[in-house]
Amino acid sequence: MKTNWRIYLLLPFFALLFFNSCQEEVVEITEASEEEALVAESELTAFVSATSKMDGSKDNIIDQASCISIKLPVTVIVNGVEIIIDSEEDFTIVEAVFDEFDEDDDNLEMIFPVTIINADYDEVTISSEAELEAHVEECGGENEVDDDIECIDFQYPISFSIFNSDFLIIDTVEIENDKQLYRFMKKIRNSEVLASINYPITMELADGTEVVVNNNVELHNTIKEAKDACDEDDDNDYNDDDFTKERLDEYLKKCPWLIHEFKRNATSLTDTYFEYAINFKEEGVVVMKTRNGDILTGTWETSVELGKGVKLKMEFENLADFTLEWYVYEIEEGKIKIYQEDSNRIIMKRYCDIIIDNTIDRVESYLQECLWRVTKLNVDGTDNETDYIGTPLKFYENNVVKISVNGELIEGTYEVFVINSGNIGVSIELEDRPNLKKQWVITFLGTELIKLENNNTNKMTLMRHCPGTDNDLNYIDDIVVSSTWEVASYMVLDADLTENFYLYTINFLESGWIKVTDPNNGIIDGSWLAYRNSELYLAMHFGIELPFSQLNYRWKIKEITQNRIELVNLSFIGETESTLVLEKKE
Repeated sequence: MKTNWRIYLLLPFFALLFFNSCQEEVVEITEASEEEALVAESELTAFVSATSKMDGSKDNIIDQASCISIKLPVTVIVNGVEIIIDSEEDFTIVEAVFDEFDEDDDNLEMIFPVTIINADYDEVTISSEAELEAHVEECGGENEVDDDIECIDFQYPISFSIFNSDFLIIDTVEIENDKQLYRFMKKIRNSEVLASINYPITMELADGTEVVVNNNVELHNTIKEAKDACDEDDDNDYNDDDFTKERLDEYLKKCPWLIHEFKRNATSLTDTYFEYAINFKEEGVVVMKTRNGDILTGTWETSVELGKGVKLKMEFENLADFTLEWYVYEIEEGKIKIYQEDSNRIIMKRYCDIIIDNTIDRVESYLQECLWRVTKLNVDGTDNETDYIGTPLKFYENNVVKISVNGELIEGTYEVFVINSGNIGVSIELEDRPNLKKQWVITFLGTELIKLENNNTNKMTLMRHCPGTDNDLNYIDDIVVSSTWEVASYMVLDADLTENFYLYTINFLESGWIKVTDPNNGIIDGSWLAYRNSELYLAMHFGIELPFSQLNYRWKIKEITQNRIELVNLSFIGETESTLVLEKKE
């Protein structure tokens, strides 16, 4: 698409070429030079012609063809709305109607007859959609290689000296626009006229830079270097040519983005990825936060592909739908649209108030707010989370961490640190807890849980637990600590194992200690914690001492009163495997 769009003067060519034809004397402007004359079949002549050739991509939003333009005014019906297009500025109205809804199918109908202008500036009257479509097909598809040069323009006016066969100047011609220049160059290509450019002239590059050239060699080199140096923007989307790689990089990094629309392989995945948050960071790091708080880290980079424009490449190890080279086809305030062929599209909207990135201070503050239950701990292929039932972690200032075991707090240390990749990690050291003693990388930081990994094989999940903030849990805590309990029933499937607990008494202490007294007044220690995970649970852990080690579960609370607590242990698929009933001891 041309950097500048100029108004074409419809003066006949012969009026320009022969406006001094009555002159009898030879006009000498400069010394005639055969070396400076434009040769019909030279590369420079081809370059000048291609630079002045009619570029039809400016109005692709209405005709979808880069080698023709529709002569204005023209009337179109866009998504049912009639629009009279009197000038190029009216293309923004068409774009606004198209962009009103992102999920609809856009439709544009043209009211015939219309006049098209072809690449040679010839005008042709078109009477029907079929006729127009035939011309459109001759142009080829979007962003196909063509022979016009759009990354550099002439600044007008420029003038030519006209020579006779003896290389004497017989006339001068002043050119005011691309149309006049193209038709003049056609005369040169057909060997109808011998001419040279009167230097210096000024050229304008796609980024607005002006270059002054002083001779044919400089002009040839300037056009050759510039002709493929920009996105010619020969696609069918309007007003998408005002950004560069540098502008896109800064715009992406300015604020986080939310997914507004997502299509992959012609299938809408908007419901899946709606409002996923993306943060494009320095050094090619991109961080994505899912709706449930998962944090995923990948890489990103932009580049320019000649003929197609700016490319955004994203790569995520575990997110294949986003891992693709996307072409940017529109940037507008607060919105970016990217695509890959017709079947893949993402629309992102900017939201600067979202916080995605983790920092050391933020993670430390978050860890110190509440207790954390270890709900998953898989190390070297072995599940270890059972050892942490009812034993939450508490993180303090000054890198102190404590774990509650049998009502006692065992103290250790922790550290939050930054990994080379930009991720945040946590190291934990606690006595007799070697499975925690690793450098864990935070892969997910949500409002209720943290997921961590070590060496991509060891995995840990911490669930947030804030005592005193849940009235139901406060009620449960008050009931269990206020009485002495005994096992009234313990059923494993159809097997009744209640007698194994005969004459044992159970006391829940506020410290998280379970004190079990056997018939001989011996003591068995345990840990307990009432918590919520959608539903209410009572976690109990008694180590390896029988018979209470059989009760090392996170029990779902089915019913609780002042005198009776009924608990169930559920299988992975939600079926009851065992039932435990505790009753108040009179």
